[in-house]
Amino acid sequence: MKRSEAGVTLIELLIAVTLVALLAVGMMIAMRVGLSAMYKSNDRLMSNRRVASVEKILDAEINGIIPVKAKCTGVGENPGATVPFFQGDIQAMRLVSTYSLQQATRGLPMILEFHVIPGEDGAGVRLVVNEHMYTGPLSSGAFCAGMTQDITGASTPNFLPIETNPSSFVLADKLAYCKFSYRFLAPDPKAQPIWLLHWNKPLLPSAIRVEMAPLEPNSAKLQLVPLTIPIRVTKDPMKDDYEY
Repeated sequence: MKRSEAGVTLIELLIAVTLVALLAVGMMIAMRVGLSAMYKSNDRLMSNRRVASVEKILDAEINGIIPVKAKCTGVGENPGATVPFFQGDIQAMRLVSTYSLQQATRGLPMILEFHVIPGEDGAGVRLVVNEHMYTGPLSSGAFCAGMTQDITGASTPNFLPIETNPSSFVLADKLAYCKFSYRFLAPDPKAQPIWLLHWNKPLLPSAIRVEMAPLEPNSAKLQLVPLTIPIRVTKDPMKDDYEY
């Protein structure tokens, strides 16, 4: 009688190993595609959140503006003069606000310094903000270096340059450009509003526009758009009955 032979041939074993390997490779590819999609979705979500938070922070800080005085401590023309405290230039802005990154809306008024500086390794520009405690006209006057005369002959505050430091907070990075402009409403209600790149008026502007654009636009992500933030404060800080 012939013995019955039981077992697995070498070819069958190779086929089984090949099938298992193909199955493992397919599972790895599927996991890699899934993880890549998850990372891209998470990166897009975080980028959109950063853009939304930048716009929300800028809106809250500028909306919280309050008109205050500054007692200039500089040695320029008319040293020790008391002037309205607001600096508005195309790439720099100083103001006092009730909203700050450190304390949100629950703290004391803060002096905010916005400044556009070159980006890291020369990649575009970035918008940074400094925060200083506001305790009265002397605290804001520390940023005023006396008075100067503009081309019209009017005396305007001469503010010190804004400097970055380790506590500076980067609001937006990798920008193609960032600039500020300020809306002036003429006394004639029929006249069109004028947007100025340098503010030298005694009252606050009626609105502030912040124009930003990403260095590398991506239609798949939320993009920074120009913000026009109205200023509803019309009080003159130089009035004698004003407490600030």
